[in-house]
Amino acid sequence: MGILLTGGEAAAAGAGGGVLLIVYLVLIGAFFYFFMIRPQKKEQKKMAAMLSTLAVGDCVLTSSGFYGIIIDITDDTVIVEFGNNKNCRIPMQKTAIAQVEKPDGE
Repeated sequence: MGILLTGGEAAAAGAGGGVLLIVYLVLIGAFFYFFMIRPQKKEQKKMAAMLSTLAVGDCVLTSSGFYGIIIDITDDTVIVEFGNNKNCRIPMQKTAIAQVEKPDGE
């Protein structure tokens, strides 16, 4: 009879362990969502909003560290003029822009 009680107690502990495992998985999933996925989506929305407000004449900082002025904008590319030399105009993707400064007149 002692063997049967031990087996029943082990089965009850196994069922409680399954619930505990599910609770741990939910907690780990919530951790990943609030500390990894959500901030990344927030940053992507912020970057998309910044790129949608680009205008000709804005001063930009590229992801490679160059400062320039936007000369022309198309759907997914921009032409950026670097330095005082009017011949240094380079087309690049909008996603290469890291920061935008609006002109002082606004």
